[in-house]
Amino acid sequence: MAAHRRHKRRRRRQMRRIRRISKRVIRDRMNPLEIYSEDEIFDRYRFRTPTILYILDKIGPAIMHNTTKNSALPPILQIITCLRFLATGAFHRLVGDSIGVSETTTGRCCRSVCDAIVHLLADCITFPKGNRARETKQQFLKISVIGFPNVLGCVDGTFIGIIAPNDNEPDYVNRKGFHSLNVQAVCDANFRITSICAKWPGSVHDSRIWRESALCQKFENGEYNGFLLGDSGYPCKRYLMTPFLNPSTVPQQRFNASLCKTRVLVEQTFGILKRRFSCLQGVLRTDPSQDTRYIVACAILHNIGIDRGDIVDCRQDEVQLLGGNDNALHVVGDGLNMRNHIVDTYFT
Repeated sequence: MAAHRRHKRRRRRQMRRIRRISKRVIRDRMNPLEIYSEDEIFDRYRFRTPTILYILDKIGPAIMHNTTKNSALPPILQIITCLRFLATGAFHRLVGDSIGVSETTTGRCCRSVCDAIVHLLADCITFPKGNRARETKQQFLKISVIGFPNVLGCVDGTFIGIIAPNDNEPDYVNRKGFHSLNVQAVCDANFRITSICAKWPGSVHDSRIWRESALCQKFENGEYNGFLLGDSGYPCKRYLMTPFLNPSTVPQQRFNASLCKTRVLVEQTFGILKRRFSCLQGVLRTDPSQDTRYIVACAILHNIGIDRGDIVDCRQDEVQLLGGNDNALHVVGDGLNMRNHIVDTYFT
């Protein structure tokens, strides 16, 4: 009798297992690279096929699933899924439905692919040195009719919206009243990002982000010979030029005009970045640490697109200009002396 009961229990377990297996749905997964034209691929994923395959070559081994179970998603579809999310900022369920994967799988793809891309940071986001620094200065010099001399980059910050975090929520409310990260970046004359810091809450002032950045310490230590251009929210230093708040002479007005004409490139860079990756225009819906990885991954992909000539149209009338900083800083010390020296030497 006992043996008969054990047999029935074993039989019921087997039937439950069979029912679970029979209810499992294996979706047909679509590979967009096989069915869309190049223009359609670019519209959906912000990159054309050769660049997507280049990204696959760079990070494919890092996101490969070493298993044959559960119909694991191949690296190319993981990348496609992540690019679709970054390009639209849509909910994971909508992104997954467009490719034929679940909402959970979409979230895992976005996290793992972005983490793999972030590991390319040291190769893709580098500050100019040597011959590249000299080329950068020449390119900046040609931007304005009265070119600004010895420029290595333009620095500014932009707000990226996030959902209210559970920890230290008030710190993330920026001066415009919404939750965000304050992202600082430096760009060159070709809209390429040469430095990025995306970890600070929205309430933190641009000047503090700069002061505590690794790039600031390198300039303080004399590792770079040249200037950065910033708005009035930054301190004027011997290596960081900001405009005169109330220019009183013609040379000072020329200085301001040249600086502003050149510095606008960083605002245009933010506009191009947000136009390519619409997730940065809306609200990122994860925790701040993951939001930071998404932002840095977008910056790296932005540079990859520029390096490979796979760019978004950056016409002036379509680029978002972000405006100046409302919290101007006073100029003191060596920054004042250097600024006056530039005015007397180049703009008189």
